Amino acid sequence: MTGIREFDIEVRGMTCDHCERTVAKALAAVPGVVKVEAVSHKHASARISATGDASAARIERAVAKAGYTARVRVEQPAPTGPTVVAGSSDLAGPRVGDAHDYDLLIVGGGSAGFSAAIKGAELGFRVAMAEGGTLGGTCVNVGCVPSKTLIRAAEAQHRRVHHGFDGIAVTDGRPDWPTVRAAKDALVTELRDAKYWGVLRSYEAITLIEQRAEFTGGRAVRLADGTTITARKIVVTTGASAWAPPIPGLAAAGYLDNVTAMALEKLPASMLVIGASAVGLELAQMFCRLGVQITVLEAAPRVVPAEDPDVGDALGDYLRAEGLTVHAGVKIVSVARSDGHYRVSFKDGETVRHGDAEQLLVATGRRANTAGFGLEAAGVKLGRRGEIVVNAFLQTANPDIYAAGDVIGDPMFVYVAAYGGALAAENALIGNARKYDLSVVPKVTFTDPGVASVGFTADQARQAGIEPLVSKLPLEHVPRSLAARDTRGFVQLVADAATRKIIGGHVLAAEAGEMITEVALAIRFGLTIEDLTSMFHPYLTLSEGIKLAAQTFDKDVSKLSCCAT
Repeated sequence: MTGIREFDIEVRGMTCDHCERTVAKALAAVPGVVKVEAVSHKHASARISATGDASAARIERAVAKAGYTARVRVEQPAPTGPTVVAGSSDLAGPRVGDAHDYDLLIVGGGSAGFSAAIKGAELGFRVAMAEGGTLGGTCVNVGCVPSKTLIRAAEAQHRRVHHGFDGIAVTDGRPDWPTVRAAKDALVTELRDAKYWGVLRSYEAITLIEQRAEFTGGRAVRLADGTTITARKIVVTTGASAWAPPIPGLAAAGYLDNVTAMALEKLPASMLVIGASAVGLELAQMFCRLGVQITVLEAAPRVVPAEDPDVGDALGDYLRAEGLTVHAGVKIVSVARSDGHYRVSFKDGETVRHGDAEQLLVATGRRANTAGFGLEAAGVKLGRRGEIVVNAFLQTANPDIYAAGDVIGDPMFVYVAAYGGALAAENALIGNARKYDLSVVPKVTFTDPGVASVGFTADQARQAGIEPLVSKLPLEHVPRSLAARDTRGFVQLVADAATRKIIGGHVLAAEAGEMITEVALAIRFGLTIEDLTSMFHPYLTLSEGIKLAAQTFDKDVSKLSCCAT
């Protein structure tokens, strides 16, 4: 037979003889494959003979669908055939020559970018990452890490005076803010070095380019120094930044965002906070506990407006009881600044009120970083808020460019960004095999009490055509909360009345975020009310509240003994 070519293939992920047989079966099914010469898990390799119908891309996709990772290292064509370079990949067909600098280029060096780069390296491809700013993106530098350590510091300050234990002395005093801030900065530096710079050093296949990249069309970008580089596939992970609404006078007056607020050199006496979603409330309570007089303004009828209404109403009351002034359902009229103080005018119903403070924090959301990257020149479509529009595989309007993380819009969570980055890289390099699935995404607001939720509220279930069952367990029925002298909040579960499967969970409690994963798993794997109630839950843990809430669908738990089923 003429026109036969031999392919030498690297196959990763095989561990046994069964793996060898699975890979051999997948290879034999590729159009054009004449014979599977050998498959070895010990040597992580395979060798086949095939006609011109087979291509490197088809071979790699077939093995990927079988659950393994393949890279064609050597292709030996007939004497008149093309030269093939190992280590490159082109999904359009056989790899002829090497016309690109990299297999995969990541534009952006945050969580999504790192996840994409690591996935590309694990799949055996040449990866470059271009980042002109601080490595690590929002979470480690100016988001999750610094805010949560400051929140814990503020909680420690708060507990000096506010706790429910008799016989434990209370002491008061102003915090040493410069020391607290310095400790926060040290933690950020430590984690950035360990989890970003350190990780890069462990992957030889990843090249870091410390320059901003701008698209010039197609699969090419121009770096800040004028150099142009090309890649077979590109993933955009440029993140998002704080956004402020067009309030009259705001731009002229100036304001703090979450980044500059956490970098203040000294604590102000007072602060106005516009926005009562997660970021606004977390920082508002933190600064209040550090001795700052706080006023929160929110346009929606209640705080954390994306959560179940019962959660927002209760949390607002708890924050007010702690000393924050919270106005919900208001409309900001104007912002002015004079003599080092801010005045915010707002309408509360038909009444115009005024808030005055030394500092103003605006926490009204984030917008994708897409301006100035030349995305339009590359054929990438943007949405109404500037986010990159992608399909179910995270592929943009340009089939060679993918995007992941905050740059594609909500939900802007670091764990979603990391998941999306890896998925985008895999789809770009191997072929669109995996869909972006956000059907079960838990979310947490790190206030005290905290808020955590996943899945449907009762109203959302009805809107989806599902008749809901709802249970609501006040924390006064959770022994752990009683022992901790903190019964603020509740656990609310939502189930499908027809199937009794759990479809939603909403927690307002101390450490609510530590409780929500069980509910997320229940939704993900279709667990029922009975599945939760029959599961062992250790006594005197907050997670026992999930079991008790499940029991509340059918029983009055106040009439049960400890751990009773």
